[in-house]
Amino acid sequence: MSVPKLSINIGILLTLLGILSFILTDFVSITALIPAFFGVVLAGLGFLAKSSESMRKHAMHAALLLALLGLFGSFSGLIALIGAISGTMPERMSAAVSQSIMAVLCIIFLIAGIKSFIAARKAQ
Repeated sequence: MSVPKLSINIGILLTLLGILSFILTDFVSITALIPAFFGVVLAGLGFLAKSSESMRKHAMHAALLLALLGLFGSFSGLIALIGAISGTMPERMSAAVSQSIMAVLCIIFLIAGIKSFIAARKAQ
């Protein structure tokens, strides 16, 4: 799968995650929509990369930067979820799960993107 297509797919998943999280918090926590905000932009960058060959490299660099920011912002949820497995329950389990899913999706995208950039450099 190409990185722009992966960007679109992960963007869609993040958007769905944010909307679902917002619904599950009874529409109270606007911060539950944060994955959706990241997802919309990530998918948009994927569409931009697919539609314009001249913008592809720039769009994918921006998408990787966005994924890195998303990882930094959601990593605490992953730590909280790991803590829950060892017995220390987080204050808001739904937030920890949502952040963990976002972190994992961002990691997947970062790994794929970096591998793609390395392969492109070697092909030159």
